Amino acid sequence: MQLQDTPAPGETRQCCDVLVIGAGPAGSTVGTLLARQGHSVAIIEKSRHPRFHIGESLLPANLPLFDRLGVGDAIRQIGIRKNAAEFISPNHEHPQRFSFADGWDKRLSHAYQVRRSEFDQILARNAVDSGARLVEGCRVRAVSFTADAVDIEASHEDGTASHWRASFLVDASGRDTFMANRLHAKSRNPHHNSSALYGHFRGAKRNPGEAEGNISIYWFEHGWFWFIPLADGATSVGAVTWPYYTKQRQGRTLSTFLLDTIALCPALAERLKDAEPTDLVEATGNFSYATDHTYGDRYILLGDAYAFIDPVFSSGVMLAMQGAFFGAEAVDACLRVPTQSRKALKRFDRRMRHGPREFSWFIYRMTSPTMRDLFMAPRNVLRVKEALLSLLSGDIYGKTPIWPSLYLFKLIYYISALRNWRGTLAAARKRRDQIQPVEESGATAEA
Repeated sequence: MQLQDTPAPGETRQCCDVLVIGAGPAGSTVGTLLARQGHSVAIIEKSRHPRFHIGESLLPANLPLFDRLGVGDAIRQIGIRKNAAEFISPNHEHPQRFSFADGWDKRLSHAYQVRRSEFDQILARNAVDSGARLVEGCRVRAVSFTADAVDIEASHEDGTASHWRASFLVDASGRDTFMANRLHAKSRNPHHNSSALYGHFRGAKRNPGEAEGNISIYWFEHGWFWFIPLADGATSVGAVTWPYYTKQRQGRTLSTFLLDTIALCPALAERLKDAEPTDLVEATGNFSYATDHTYGDRYILLGDAYAFIDPVFSSGVMLAMQGAFFGAEAVDACLRVPTQSRKALKRFDRRMRHGPREFSWFIYRMTSPTMRDLFMAPRNVLRVKEALLSLLSGDIYGKTPIWPSLYLFKLIYYISALRNWRGTLAAARKRRDQIQPVEESGATAEA
């Protein structure tokens, strides 16, 4: 199917009810839902599908969303089943495997690892099939708001320009953070800061049997690694490191720097000793940020266009898509019953902030000795382990009653940290130094 749509000859201004910036998981999902609700939707995407993107590991909580969108079968066909998440620590003798089937809701038993180029294209095609208009190879350049509309200027890759007028704008531009940058509303996360270096490998050693598709998380001195098997035999490997570590590159190519970084983690290096890098090796600096709002007059922010913390729990796609469901509900209410806009957007704001807030408490502490010890030797006292597994599954928006047990887990964490207060203070001081930002260099890539 041809996803590209171009303006009609001689047309100077095009109109729609909703204009969406970005055709990633958030943009394609909200576009699908709003088009099905009868709104005219245009999605403007700067690239063309299929295109490379990182973030291949999905959560069990994604699966119900896929089925609601009608793409569940298509996703299963391109993915490899992910039954568990494994954590490997250099300070602990044995790895710890968290099987999703042991969570509170036993129905959320698995997820999938996917190539994002294929995954994102399926979602974009679904938006078109649902009635949305997708314009690829087009970048939004400017936005202005009037009393009753949003005016958008965009440029196409052939050098032509297009002008749009919409009743509502959805910013799903990902790490481009279109609106946040223009409003100077984006800032580094003061509680977390990291950089990422990643690529794909052929010939990596996988787990046997049903554990083949599991994600593996490796802690090491400068941060942590992901190891994500893909259905076509490739494996996505990335290092999420403290900002100071990127300064140690010192002229090395990204490929060499990634291989040198892997060598610092013997357990991971063993799994990759017979593997070779493929495709691009990419790096992203200043990984963690937040925007001070989720919506404004006639616009909302979705997914990474709002905030990003850290990919350690593979929550990015789930948060983006779940936010798109919340966003579609809010936008529909604003368009149909304008007098209810304030109420709808405030509800959207509460829901959008919920996910990052709940994940961030754990993310900020994942490298602390206390949290590592609890993760590497979990106990199910008063269903604490089941609640933790539900969090790892992304089951944080429904009626699963995990919160008392998660509060108990946090209490156990604080008590354990107090018992080893000297080590806790030393770790806190070290982390404070580790998250200090370095000069921003942006994202780079090489063959």
